[in-house]
Amino acid sequence: METARWSGRNENKDEIRHQIWSGLVSGGVNVGPVDSRIPNFAGADQAALNLAQLPQWKAARTVKCNPDPPQIPVRLRALYDGKIVYAPVPELLKPYPFVRLDPEALEKAGIQFELAATSQGFVEHGEPVEFIDMEPLDFVVVGCVAVSRNGGRTGKGGGFADLELGIFRELGKLKVDTLITTTVHSLQVVDDSSLVMMDHDSALHAIATELELIETRTPYPQPAGVAWDVVQPDQYRDIPFLETLRDQIQAYKQEQT
Repeated sequence: METARWSGRNENKDEIRHQIWSGLVSGGVNVGPVDSRIPNFAGADQAALNLAQLPQWKAARTVKCNPDPPQIPVRLRALYDGKIVYAPVPELLKPYPFVRLDPEALEKAGIQFELAATSQGFVEHGEPVEFIDMEPLDFVVVGCVAVSRNGGRTGKGGGFADLELGIFRELGKLKVDTLITTTVHSLQVVDDSSLVMMDHDSALHAIATELELIETRTPYPQPAGVAWDVVQPDQYRDIPFLETLRDQIQAYKQEQT
């Protein structure tokens, strides 16, 4: 297995990621390559269906969903359910961080939801938006490599999900009762003790697999905002707007006081 792109930041989580990626391949349930990715898996459609059974999903008007392939069914279901979908530009590499998908606007433009639900499709057809211009989020879906039943999670190691969620909290876009959720294969669920959560890590409230819906009742406290002291130099280097956004957030918070 190749060296993971973001390996070295946390050796414990590096090992868990390698175990998960290897296990998905050896179990024959991976869909495409898995290394250094939020892995796609057989049963992603069923996991999305299980997630949609949550009453908070049914009540949500706005859904934030990660851009990765295993969550295509989540984005697709949200659009067919008439929800506004906010999706981040993959790895935040554009001058703008997010796109907004309005199912009514897509229908009027003759754009199929199946196209708009893909990362290429939503970047092409979504409306570019800045963090500060986004509506409050009713429901959040993040990409995970490994999860635990008590709400622990790790992504692919780039830190994008925790950074996004911290920004949402700083700007008041993430309500206190907004669920943070994911869809994964059942092989991605590990023992609670395996995933050590840091203070800046956001915990999961619900996990949907192809087999079940897990409500975590997580004991982990959620961060109040961005832990700027743990943002990595390569994140500042690779995310073009991050330093400017940090200054905007500071100005925004000063205006609120």
